[in-house]
Amino acid sequence: MTEQSTAPAANTLSAQQQAILPIAAFAAAGDIAKLNAVLNQGLDAGLTISDAREVLVQLYAYAGFPRSLNALTELMQVVQARQQRGIHDAPGREPSHAIPKGDALRAAGTANQTRLVGQAVQGPIFEFEPAIGEYLQSHLFGAIFERDNLDWQSRELATVGMLSALPGAEAQLQSHMTMSMNTGLTAAQMQQAVQVLGERAGAESGKRAREALAKALATRPR
Repeated sequence: MTEQSTAPAANTLSAQQQAILPIAAFAAAGDIAKLNAVLNQGLDAGLTISDAREVLVQLYAYAGFPRSLNALTELMQVVQARQQRGIHDAPGREPSHAIPKGDALRAAGTANQTRLVGQAVQGPIFEFEPAIGEYLQSHLFGAIFERDNLDWQSRELATVGMLSALPGAEAQLQSHMTMSMNTGLTAAQMQQAVQVLGERAGAESGKRAREALAKALATRPR
């Protein structure tokens, strides 16, 4: 997204930011029929093709490659159908720099993870299985978050939308509520995100998001 398209009024989400939430939720749930509708709505709201594509690529880290591939296929078909109707959506842009490789990628990912979480990430799970920490740092916070053609606020909103659709991921949803606010999104904007999920992605997504945000705000330093 461009700076102009992502700059919301104080304490509100932009139309594009709002549109990301149900796209991410229905993609994670594998509900292709509803994804079709919200993809069209998102493109109508000003998301570029690149914006939507980045969200659906990021999905693989949370819901797996099958749902990411299915969602990307649906986006491709939506864009083609819109072109046939004479609608030409803005293509968006590619990342502005080459993504690091190898050790440099993990180093970049570790730095990104630390910045988003607010501290270095440690814990018994990463001692029990170090590979999962490496994959988080190299793949998610490295290869994905180093792609700067979608800003971090949008990526975190996408993550919140995805996790709100996944039963059993409440702890991770709470963590990403906090990370969203660490990107500069306000509590009021996250309350709006919860409302958007409830209205556009369904009651269950809204309920999970509401409960996760309440817990995140309760533990956030004042």
